[in-house]
Amino acid sequence: MPFVKSKSIRATVQRSLTYILNPEKTDDLVLTSSLNCLTNPEGAYYNMKMVYERFSGKRFDEPIPKSGKGRVKVIHYIQSFAPKDNISPELAHRIGKAFALKVFGKDSQVVIATHVDKEHIHTHFIVNTYGVDGHKFNDNKETLRKIREESDRVCLAFGIKPIESKLGVSQNIDYNEWEHKRRGSSWKEKIRREIDKLVGYVKNVDELLAELEMLGYTVKRGKYISVKAPDQQRAVRLKTLGEEYTVEQLASRILWRDVGAGLNDPCERSALRDKYSETLSSVQEVNVSHPTLEQLGTLLSIINRDRLQSIGEVDGKIRTLEHELERSRQEVNIMETKCNLLKSLAAQAEEYFALMDKSSLTAEEQFRAEIYKETLAQKNIESLSDLDYLKDVIAETEQKAAPISEHYDKCAALLKEYSDVATTYEEISQGDYISKLIEQQRKQDTSQRHKR
Repeated sequence: MPFVKSKSIRATVQRSLTYILNPEKTDDLVLTSSLNCLTNPEGAYYNMKMVYERFSGKRFDEPIPKSGKGRVKVIHYIQSFAPKDNISPELAHRIGKAFALKVFGKDSQVVIATHVDKEHIHTHFIVNTYGVDGHKFNDNKETLRKIREESDRVCLAFGIKPIESKLGVSQNIDYNEWEHKRRGSSWKEKIRREIDKLVGYVKNVDELLAELEMLGYTVKRGKYISVKAPDQQRAVRLKTLGEEYTVEQLASRILWRDVGAGLNDPCERSALRDKYSETLSSVQEVNVSHPTLEQLGTLLSIINRDRLQSIGEVDGKIRTLEHELERSRQEVNIMETKCNLLKSLAAQAEEYFALMDKSSLTAEEQFRAEIYKETLAQKNIESLSDLDYLKDVIAETEQKAAPISEHYDKCAALLKEYSDVATTYEEISQGDYISKLIEQQRKQDTSQRHKR
């Protein structure tokens, strides 16, 4: 379950909006949303300023007084997931949107941004103290307690279950304690992931260590090489990260990535193909279930199709594809972000012109129209013809995004195939692959007989 904390903001609203809407933290702004305001720092600030000043009668940018704390303009909430929640950024953001709607309501002004720049995924919410209906939202200990309960309920609805308490002890531990426990167990995994990325393109171990240093890691060379991540208290030796991270194994992984990538002659014998063919024949002889046969056959066809010669070549292609997929993903995200911003603007324009067609407006509708008018004026949208042009721009942007998205999907599919080849190769190389299949088949047959 996530932990929710809050902070009242009195004089740094725009800076806070800019911070949570950082493209580097939000997957190029793909993991951002909003309610009743634009999803960019300037637009959101201006929208919130209009609503706050209308209902509070005070300036949104008033300085903090010399005595006293000053008025709360917005409230900053953070919903933090632990690594063991094993939650994807996309799911965290969907939970965040549902949470915001449930807790703050459809008339609130909220900017939502899910950050993925740290080991734990977390979502930021900046909430205007006044909604577009004039309702004032106050933050205090009791409100925060109820919000945490609502956060748990929303997560349960998405299948995120709380950890069972031990001996009746509550799991709602202090945030600093939770954060300390999280950090203490994640340094090694963070270093492993960084090394895995670098192995894909560095030329040797020395260059890998140099790249780590450029990323802010402290590297100690000597009889044993140790690495310390930024803010980590103690360095760890490479060999303690696992067998694949010793100096010798890292050198081998880098070497085989480069050497394997050049083995594409179809006339040469393929050790990888031989291993799969031999295993496939053995599986056929022991008459194991069809799914296993089909899986091995599919992977062997991939090996033949792409003339894969060795597991080193496969690993090299996987690293290359991972980098290409990341580059392509960034391009897709940029296009999606642009489309989302344009669509958000078009939606506000459509609602504004629909309101203008009405013969009379309620006070709330009149206020909404004022907000939309000011937003559209900033983007030079003054007529229905401007809206039509905006829709044409959206269509053109989507058309440009289509081939980029298609390339991303192809890279992702190929990466999945090669990863399956590598994973299965590791399984069949352990020596007891066939015996494990036979045991699985035996248990399956026994279970079916009991059901009868």
